[in-house]
Amino acid sequence: MSIDPIDILGARVTAALVSAFGADFADVDPALRRSEHADYQCNVALALKKRVPGNPRETAAKIAAALEVADVCELPIEIAGPGFLNLKLRSDFLAAQVQKQTRDERLGALLTGRPETIVIDYSAPNIAKEMHVGHLRSSIIGDALARTLEFVGNNVIRQNHLGDWGTPFGMLIEHLIDLGGDLEKGGDSNVSDLGAFYRSARAKFDAEPTFAERSRSRVVLLQAGDEQTLSLWRRIVEQSHLHFNAVYQKLGVGLTREHAAGESLFNPMLAGVVAELEAKGITSVDQGALCVFPPGFKGKDGGPFPLIVRKSDGGYGYAATDLAAIKYRFQTLKADRAIYVVGSPQAQHLSMIYKVAEMAGWLAPPQVAKHVGFGSVLGEDGKILKSRAGEALSLLDLLCEADERALATVKEKNAERRDDPLAPEDEPKVAHAIGMAAIKYADLSSDRVKDYVFAWDRMLAANGNTGPYLQYAHARTCSIIKKSRETRAGLAANQIAIVTPEERALALALLAFPRTIHDVATSLEPHRLCGYLFDLASMFSSFFAACPVLKADSAAERASRLALCDVTARVMKQGLGLLGIEAPERM
Repeated sequence: MSIDPIDILGARVTAALVSAFGADFADVDPALRRSEHADYQCNVALALKKRVPGNPRETAAKIAAALEVADVCELPIEIAGPGFLNLKLRSDFLAAQVQKQTRDERLGALLTGRPETIVIDYSAPNIAKEMHVGHLRSSIIGDALARTLEFVGNNVIRQNHLGDWGTPFGMLIEHLIDLGGDLEKGGDSNVSDLGAFYRSARAKFDAEPTFAERSRSRVVLLQAGDEQTLSLWRRIVEQSHLHFNAVYQKLGVGLTREHAAGESLFNPMLAGVVAELEAKGITSVDQGALCVFPPGFKGKDGGPFPLIVRKSDGGYGYAATDLAAIKYRFQTLKADRAIYVVGSPQAQHLSMIYKVAEMAGWLAPPQVAKHVGFGSVLGEDGKILKSRAGEALSLLDLLCEADERALATVKEKNAERRDDPLAPEDEPKVAHAIGMAAIKYADLSSDRVKDYVFAWDRMLAANGNTGPYLQYAHARTCSIIKKSRETRAGLAANQIAIVTPEERALALALLAFPRTIHDVATSLEPHRLCGYLFDLASMFSSFFAACPVLKADSAAERASRLALCDVTARVMKQGLGLLGIEAPERM
């Protein structure tokens, strides 16, 4: 049963509408929202002005007369303006709902009534190349959405669509052979060497025609399944996975080798996919290439815009691979939804893939394919974030710099502590949690479709709307609970009373948690959860400043406020966890 006041009031408003106007009004949206003038405001009367005789204020009066909320709201119900119903919750009702939340492992967040199988495509680096800052947003946003969708009860299948096949691998394998088959020649096995290896191979390919010709021949052997060639290819792939795993573990992203679904997985399917499109009569030849012209897409000249499924030389491009992938996800993995966490510039391409999949019958209602687009990461100069040398910035280097900056701050603050400082061995752990929180929260707290500016000082700040600020808010609640020496079970048993305005504001914020999680799972917009957690932290700060906890005036007041601290800590930790952010108990 929901603890959300909006759900409870919504059911009561619906019952009042049926009572006042008949059963035909049972499906009307109650139009409830938080309000500055009361706890909640019901605007349904204005929405009914075309269906109900009289003005909205008269309609509101009829609804109020039929509204049975004496056990939930303070009476009488205020009718404001042109027909708003202002609803203020009874303090005992509010306390009872938070009490239920304290005793619920899920903190009031209900499981979805209709679990789905959801395939989510995110991160997608290229084999034989270092992950760079361009992979940051897809990895972070995709991970947060996967965590949230799982939390509400869906079966989430992660897919890391790696670039691990195609023409460049002939060049890489041939260069590896020239080095005696030793991928690690001249250095250790880290991916920085592999990155240099790729650049060296590329330079040789561009400068030496004979090497380029050998590379093209090697691609033919690779595609034909030559075992020696495949063995060398696997070595390059394995070296790359070592790097990817190091990045994902450091960043705290839940992708592993088992989630890899690279282009090589779909390569054997390409001929069959294209043959199926031909058999269904939705392809045509244009300038020697086999194309599909999905309706609604036009080129710069205003004419039909093609999706090339087989090139004029008989080869297959990434469009064919994406079509094989979407067919696999809906037909083999049995997805109800496929979510593509891919940069916004790919919007048209993905829309064309979805349309062709519909034309082929691989994607049909109620199945849904959804592009979760996002903007770029900018430097403080307003340009795409790059290294000092002007190259794509290594993601691992960026994460290491976050650790270093956070560790310097942690050491400085720890040295200033007068009592109970962190143990020296704990400083790097806390610093890592802070550094990753700074990076992730800066990304997730902005509307994903917008670019955002990467600014170290602002991101690492312990105040303002930052990840470290939320972590400190959580740690503060944990510190209070620790000093109380009460157990979690004891805190959940404490009787909550809502008396002060600050307690009331905090209680209302806590009860908004379930709806916020539902909103993020529906909208696929993690910044909504970030905004909620920042508001909750702000409410707790006001509560802490105005309401003594350990030195409360009475034992009952102390017990109630400790229970509020406990449920706040749990909501903060759960919310941060869904964003992929650690919540240390000490900082």
